Amino acid sequence: MIFRDVPRSLLRCVVGALFLCVALIGVAGCGGGKTASPSAVAGVSSGADATGAVPAPGRASVPAWAKGMATVRADALPAQARDVLALIDRGGPYAYRQDGTVFGNFEKVLPQQKRGYYHEFTVKTPGERDRGARRIVTGEGGEFFYTDDHYETFKAVLR
Repeated sequence: MIFRDVPRSLLRCVVGALFLCVALIGVAGCGGGKTASPSAVAGVSSGADATGAVPAPGRASVPAWAKGMATVRADALPAQARDVLALIDRGGPYAYRQDGTVFGNFEKVLPQQKRGYYHEFTVKTPGERDRGARRIVTGEGGEFFYTDDHYETFKAVLR
């Protein structure tokens, strides 16, 4: 593979930037001269409830990878999860050696992808002695998912 010696964090940044560019070109180029609102470009729906959850079905502002899933705005996540998102954006350093490792999706809750597509990161849980149940899982296509029940359910994170 030609990217073998490139750090994984750099590849994630490049893939994320490409995904964002394609999304922005699609929003700007398909609007028929209309200017998209900042929330539409960011993929944020104004239909959030008090917990930050956004109903996914029928919402045009939900990214295609999140269609049919429960969603949550990044700013509505627990503070510890927002801290992990910032660490992911910076490429670390992470609190646990397991952070950044391949998430196998053995529960098959997330869309099926090739092995190595998803990576997991621990979200600290106050009062827990171990890693706890909360995680953020990222996808190579720029996806972010949050679980607070150790992979039983996920919410697509809208950033």
